[in-house]
Amino acid sequence: MKPLRTFKVTPYLPAALESLRFLAYNLHFSWNVETRNVFSRMDPDLWDRCAHNPIALLGEIRQERLDELAEDPGFLAQLERATQQLHSYLQKDTWYRKHRAAHAVEGECYAYFSAEFGLADCLPIYSGGLGVLAGDHLKAASDLGLPLVGVGLLYQKGYFRQYLNPDGWQQERYPINDFFNMPLELQKDPEGKEIRIEVDYPNRKVLARIWKVNVGRVPLYLLDTNIEPNSQYDQDITDELYGGDQDLRIHQEIMLGIGGVRALRALGIRPTVYHMNEGHSAFLAVERMRLLMAEQGLSFEEAWQVAKSSQMFTTHTPVPAGIDLFPPDKIDYYLGSYYSQLGLSRERFLALGRENTGDFQSPFSMAVLAINMASFVNGVSKLHGAVSRKMFSRLWPGIPLEEVPITSITNGIHTRTWVGEEYQALYDRYLGPDWPEAPPSDPLWQKVDRIPDSELWRIHERSRSRLVSFTRERLMAQLHKRAASNIEVQRASEALNPEILTIGFARRFATYKRATLLLRNPDRLKALLNHPKYPMQFIFAGKAHPRDTPGKELIRQIVQLSRQPEFRQHLVFIEDYDMHVTSMMVAGVDVWLNNPLRPREASGTSGMKAAANGGQNLSILDGWWDEADYYQTGWPIGRGEEYEDRAYQDEVESNALYDLLEQEVAPAFYQVSSDGLPHQWIQRMKQSIRLNAPLFSTQRMVQEYAERAYIPLSNYFDRMRSENFESARRFTRWQNHLQENWYGIQVLGVQIEHPQGTLAKSGVQDSQQGCQTVMARDPLTITVEVRLGSLQPQDVVLQAYQGPVDDTGHIQQGQITPMHYVQTVEDRAIFSGQIRYDASGLQGLALRVMPFHPDMHDPYEMRLMLWA
Repeated sequence: MKPLRTFKVTPYLPAALESLRFLAYNLHFSWNVETRNVFSRMDPDLWDRCAHNPIALLGEIRQERLDELAEDPGFLAQLERATQQLHSYLQKDTWYRKHRAAHAVEGECYAYFSAEFGLADCLPIYSGGLGVLAGDHLKAASDLGLPLVGVGLLYQKGYFRQYLNPDGWQQERYPINDFFNMPLELQKDPEGKEIRIEVDYPNRKVLARIWKVNVGRVPLYLLDTNIEPNSQYDQDITDELYGGDQDLRIHQEIMLGIGGVRALRALGIRPTVYHMNEGHSAFLAVERMRLLMAEQGLSFEEAWQVAKSSQMFTTHTPVPAGIDLFPPDKIDYYLGSYYSQLGLSRERFLALGRENTGDFQSPFSMAVLAINMASFVNGVSKLHGAVSRKMFSRLWPGIPLEEVPITSITNGIHTRTWVGEEYQALYDRYLGPDWPEAPPSDPLWQKVDRIPDSELWRIHERSRSRLVSFTRERLMAQLHKRAASNIEVQRASEALNPEILTIGFARRFATYKRATLLLRNPDRLKALLNHPKYPMQFIFAGKAHPRDTPGKELIRQIVQLSRQPEFRQHLVFIEDYDMHVTSMMVAGVDVWLNNPLRPREASGTSGMKAAANGGQNLSILDGWWDEADYYQTGWPIGRGEEYEDRAYQDEVESNALYDLLEQEVAPAFYQVSSDGLPHQWIQRMKQSIRLNAPLFSTQRMVQEYAERAYIPLSNYFDRMRSENFESARRFTRWQNHLQENWYGIQVLGVQIEHPQGTLAKSGVQDSQQGCQTVMARDPLTITVEVRLGSLQPQDVVLQAYQGPVDDTGHIQQGQITPMHYVQTVEDRAIFSGQIRYDASGLQGLALRVMPFHPDMHDPYEMRLMLWA
């Protein structure tokens, strides 16, 4: 029976408790200890049962309990403190106000698009690291006061919940998210009607409503298609995260990108920067070009320039297999209407998403589309930046690999979210309350050494004990659900030891992460776990994608091994990995284990979370760990080697892992002084906090995004839209003129002068030597004659490119020296410059011409480079 009317019924709160509603509808509670303690104090068991969801808590708590709390002076005082903390947080001065607000462009706003956001365990619309990183990004943007908004999809089922069958095989269940009992606000117009948008799909329009999540100062807007009059299929567009087939995936990405742009417009938000976090949202660029052409009368090239000037792309994928690819016929079917609206042929449109535009059978890549439509592209660690430059280098033909304009901004974590409550209180006490905002160079971090060893160790031991208790409870609950025997439940209640070396491994169970590397030699592992002097224990957690059978097999292997008598007290697997499990593990383990196949881990952040709690990292030199101080704050497995033979690599690195655990990690942990404290280990904990917490934080990361991308792109977009977009029109005309005449440029002659005379002229070299001999640091004056045709000297830059020559005859890691324009003689432009070589050996010199215009955002923007 369908209802005649529906109502959203909100909990009745006594007047004294009304501020609970204010606290419940801002996810500030997910990183504010005082607020979390307020909700937990109301009913600790209910708080845990409802997945730390304050809206559900307020809806289910007994009215009698609310009446009691309204008369409890202690509770009311705590509630007042939490409320005041949120008010103060929302009103306090921020980094953005101090450093940018006075110089911001009109209407400055940064829109951050992501397919998933991991903000709190009560909002399960994330699957793993990408979503948690996105959630931490919003939290740090809030802390910094950036004018940022998030855009995503609101999944009715979200990502799956995991449980294991008796054989240890992963099973999935999909509980329905009750949006009206979550910290979400449905967006309505001034008349109280739902704000809805329409998105065009083949032969129909799909409606979506908009929900808002308050993340501190930052709003996150989520699109929901689960409404009438959408068909059942269209309602299911926002049903599951990463579920369904390729058709459902493209439906979701159209809704995220195109629908996201329309949702912001419906809300009256006009961003100056669009940040595509992975390629899932790249269709936003297509919609923005369509709007610019329809509303501003721009040509396609002009619209491309304007849209690109305000768009950026962050890739998290280190392998081509991780990129969304769609067959050309799918693009025809779903995006074909855009071809005519943009004035493009089919092949010209498809070329936007192809590396090789001449291969008419190649698929359409969302990552390539995002790169082609972005003025700033970055990977998420230094190593990943290098991997991405190599992976996408074909988009910049003729440009040296190290100059491919894909940079890196290393990921971080939101420390207030991931540092344990007692650790936070300790840092507040000894470093001051502003430690999460302090940069790595701040002398404040030297105060970590002043923390008494005994205090830090007591807190760590309590955290480890809580983790062991939590793990036992989880194991027992898992066994009860599958009707295990009393003996099995009893054994689970005795699993682990709160006083021995505890190592954690928790992440997505993809095969490249090699969760079972530790299990490669069971006999050796058994000896490590049961060592008479240096015992250790391992806690595993993580999910495999529902269709990833090899990943599920890894979980099964761990679970089955953990049931053997020699392992069951020292090796466990926790079901249903989520943000709450993560927070317990990173605060309680002594060592965090990570052993992916290098360079397959783009960054990784779980190890950062452990490090901020004083944990040591034991990891392959991949992702963020490759640029950390891996000797003072942990141990590297290997030295960054990469092998062709996977089996051989597993053998070498598993043995290295066993050796490190046996010979270095365990002896260091159990080295205790006469006062019963492991002072050397505690010193390593302090180094981990001091060196890693400020460097690998989203405070540093998002500030870097602001300084290197958001602010420059806002300025760039402002230039392009100035004079009613006339700047963009002029720049586009110049680009077209340059493109038409570029290949007519000729380098006619080169003369190299040494203090002792002319070394070479017009490229003629010593016929016997093949090269000339010069002394290191001798100045060499280079004069070049260039025929530019219809171009002007100010349209180009000429550069000397010098460096050591490798065994293939190519210059490696060349140093660039700009040359200055001297004069024009007849039809020849004369350029001159001076270089010198600081190193001896076989050195090379090349000359190149590149476009130049004051409105170019970067010198590689046009992807043109002419080598002499």
